[in-house]
Amino acid sequence: MYMSTILKIAVRNLTRYTRRTLLTATLISIGVIFVIVFGGLASSFKNSMINVITGSLLADIQIHKKGYVESIDNLPLNIFLSSEETAEATKIISGNPNVVASSPRIKFSAMLSNYAQTSGVRLVAIYPDKEIKTCPDLAQRIKGRKDLSSIVNPGEILVPELLFKGLSLKLGDEIVVVATNRDGAVNGVTLRVAGYSEGVMGPSGKDGYIHIEDATSLLRMEIPEISEIAIKLKEFKYLSSSYKKLADTINGDTFEVHTWEHLTPFSTIVKIVDVLILMVRVILTSIVLVSIMNIMMMSVYERIGEIGMIAALGTLPRQILSIFFLEGILLGLISTVVGAIVAVVILTILTITKLEFKFGSMNIALTPGIPWSEMLITVTIVMVISAIATLQPAIKASKLEPVDALGHV
Repeated sequence: MYMSTILKIAVRNLTRYTRRTLLTATLISIGVIFVIVFGGLASSFKNSMINVITGSLLADIQIHKKGYVESIDNLPLNIFLSSEETAEATKIISGNPNVVASSPRIKFSAMLSNYAQTSGVRLVAIYPDKEIKTCPDLAQRIKGRKDLSSIVNPGEILVPELLFKGLSLKLGDEIVVVATNRDGAVNGVTLRVAGYSEGVMGPSGKDGYIHIEDATSLLRMEIPEISEIAIKLKEFKYLSSSYKKLADTINGDTFEVHTWEHLTPFSTIVKIVDVLILMVRVILTSIVLVSIMNIMMMSVYERIGEIGMIAALGTLPRQILSIFFLEGILLGLISTVVGAIVAVVILTILTITKLEFKFGSMNIALTPGIPWSEMLITVTIVMVISAIATLQPAIKASKLEPVDALGHV
């Protein structure tokens, strides 16, 4: 029996039981659609959130003085990078071909007063031209400032939105910022409110921005000492290799290197999304396995007499096995192709419509691309499971004795 004949018989057998075949194929297709669409949306959501975190706040990688991150919640003033250490780290960074920009920062706690009320604040001192190259989405968080060619100038402050509204500040108001330096000396400077910064995670953030020259004066530094150096990569997909290269190159006794994942609890959400995608794949596997095994077992049971007849006519067991095996493979293949096509159409529509949602105070458009790798994995899983689910019923059919099969009622 030639393969073309076996194929024709397999197709005919599937079409003989149209309703059952369509129901099973529909169930499998829905599973495939769900996995691909969910995977595309979940990946788009995950990537959008990562872009917000890295593009407007943390950057891709950060370099600190060894021991700084362990005490980062206290914003320690005694674990800074000296000017020599900063120069050494900058030289190593500039020699990395995957690095497109870097920005030194000074982070410290201070008190902010409008002469009527006082509140604590966390300040990030930056070189605005370097910061905007390292975190290009930072400008989207700045409100009230008309000219964003320079995010903050010497003598200005970008107040956290929470304090801007809580202290009833207005653009142009003068406020006093008081801080204690590493030697315990208290100093204050008067700065003008140039705008306010929205929090990435919503209104709870209290991070403001000033120019690094003002921080140097406020903390009484002769030469700026840096809390961290933020790094932006040319391609985010090279994060792991770039991190490893920097970690291997830089002096581990002086510096420590961290990716954005090490610096924010949001990385846990990313891992949860990956687990959800895996769980959906497991559910799909179960659906395909049960569906195809069920229809093939029913097919064998209902056609025992037919199997006995073709076996009595000289059809070899391996040929009978091939017929039933091919039926299951065809059912899985057709269902997967239809499901993949429908999923691509749905994702294309969602990409065109650009679903919008708020993350913190920022509006983000969810534009899921076509996850070709996700589709390939899904198709592979369905085909493998189809083969596994079909194999046992096909073996059972091929081992039936003609006499027993013909006598089956």
